[in-house]
Amino acid sequence: MKIIDKTPMLDEKGQLTLAGQIQGRLKYGLSWPAELEAQKAVIAQFQRILDKGYVLIRNFTLPNSEIIIPLIMLAPSGVYVIHVTTVKGFFEAKGDQWNTVANDVAQPVAINLLTRVSRFARAVQVYLERINVELKTPVEPILITIDPGAHVESMRPIARVIQSDAIKQFANSVLQARPVWRLDYAYSLADIIIDPAPPDQRKPIVPPEAPQNPADRAQAIFNASNQSDADSLGFEFEEDAPEGLQSADTPRPPQSINRGSRPSQRPPQKGKMMGLTTQQLILLGVLFLCECIILVGFGSYIFLNQ
Repeated sequence: MKIIDKTPMLDEKGQLTLAGQIQGRLKYGLSWPAELEAQKAVIAQFQRILDKGYVLIRNFTLPNSEIIIPLIMLAPSGVYVIHVTTVKGFFEAKGDQWNTVANDVAQPVAINLLTRVSRFARAVQVYLERINVELKTPVEPILITIDPGAHVESMRPIARVIQSDAIKQFANSVLQARPVWRLDYAYSLADIIIDPAPPDQRKPIVPPEAPQNPADRAQAIFNASNQSDADSLGFEFEEDAPEGLQSADTPRPPQSINRGSRPSQRPPQKGKMMGLTTQQLILLGVLFLCECIILVGFGSYIFLNQ
């Protein structure tokens, strides 16, 4: 995974000096140095799982603003805005509410982390629209609690909440998510985000289509093989699959119901009698003849032993 670090106050070696810590606390809050260390811990876990095709932009200041986006992950499955927090305790993430929980009593927190990360994601979405980047999926806000002492009960929050023991699971879910663009597009998109074209030179930027999933191609080949085998055996699939077997992704064709009238029937096909081929009729005739011979033999045996 490629890391593009735009964190302010860092020295040439990428370290936060004492002077930088003081300036950062004054400008961005007392918890800023701790949040930077928390970001490093999360990034280290991401790097163990995510490799090519993934870019992480760290603490990027949106142009013409003072908004610093903590982490922007560019993945084949889309864009994620991630905020890492060091809070600990018992919390409740319910809709757009971020509450502390003590003795089964929920109280709103002064700083609502759900709305904060959601606003970060919205700011990135607007920024991408202004530089003419067209996304197929909206920017997704992610809130990560890095401290193992943080316990969050989530009830349909406006941002996905990832606790410390589920960071690797989240990274694996991003890795396995369905791609919406080509694997190498994240690198080009990162360059566009950091250094966009002048307003008078901007053209619509459409992400290149992701290649068809090999599993989908294999399934299509398998389905085609099944259809070919069915035709060779003389069977036909119904045009409308039964209700329990019809795929959820396949739209149902509209059906007209005329009460009192009989359902339409397919015309008999040429070369068939009662819907059976000549070979099938011969096989039925042979089976019927064998059954008659068995019955006659069994009857003769009973008659002779009387």
